[in-house]
Amino acid sequence: MDLIGDRNSLMVLLLVFLAAGTFAFSVMALVRVQGSVKRRAAGIAHVDSTERAGGRRSLRDSSIKAAQRLIEHTAKHYAEGDTAEMKVLRQRLVLAGIYDSRAPGYFFLGRTVLAVGLAALVFFFAPAEDGSSVFWMLVGLGGLAGYLGPSLYLDKRIKARKAEHQAGFPDFMDLLVVCADAGLSMEASLDRVGRELADSYPSLTANIHICNLEIRAGRGMSEALEHLAERLGLEEARSFATLVQQSEELGSSITDALRVYSDDMRHKRLSRAEEKAYSLPAKLSLPMMLCIFPVLFVVILLPVFVRLYLGNY
Repeated sequence: MDLIGDRNSLMVLLLVFLAAGTFAFSVMALVRVQGSVKRRAAGIAHVDSTERAGGRRSLRDSSIKAAQRLIEHTAKHYAEGDTAEMKVLRQRLVLAGIYDSRAPGYFFLGRTVLAVGLAALVFFFAPAEDGSSVFWMLVGLGGLAGYLGPSLYLDKRIKARKAEHQAGFPDFMDLLVVCADAGLSMEASLDRVGRELADSYPSLTANIHICNLEIRAGRGMSEALEHLAERLGLEEARSFATLVQQSEELGSSITDALRVYSDDMRHKRLSRAEEKAYSLPAKLSLPMMLCIFPVLFVVILLPVFVRLYLGNY
């Protein structure tokens, strides 16, 4: 009897548990369906209200889309150009580290917007009298500054990146020699050196990584190194590409050639440092004449002049 009673109680508990679980899952499913229906209804109502309103929000969206289409059309138009000026501009953009194919279009569009915007700004807020020659000269200078601004920014960026490349290229050659002595191939050496120089020379590392990607894509080593030299804008990099190409063609030891060229790069860096050190006195002469020597003359001669003026001598 006890066994039968225990079995009946277990069956009752099991049925209660199944009923409670089924009820809980039913409630959860109902809540989830109601939530999804509410979200869909809210989205449909939002779209309908936006379409019916046709006001500020729709006007803003259409203006943004029109501006995007204008920018894309301008970028596509200038990106497809193949004139000599476009080639020079693309080369400058690559030297500045801008690799986007639409960059020429953005450059021309930004130059136009800056020229018109600065000219209009000066036109409305110039301190000179309206219609005077000074006023129109200021307006012209504002437009000229906006027109030349992107080009000057590119020149500044190219100069900064070229200085970084020139400073990091001897270290790049030294690490290549170490990797070659360790028995690594040129592809593996470039990959390893690129990872080692990432913190010190990020721009140089990015160009080395692009060179590695070109080699993995099937481009020859000599051609990839030539493209690397074009992106870096250094004569040392072009000489390095020529050195590797000649070593492959003649079958000579590339390790010995790299070691000799690395020593040459180290001596060139030392020579540049010595040149800067020797030119420092000449550069300091003008600030000393304008700022330091007049103060010394005043400190030395002013007490004498005061005493002579007061008649104490």
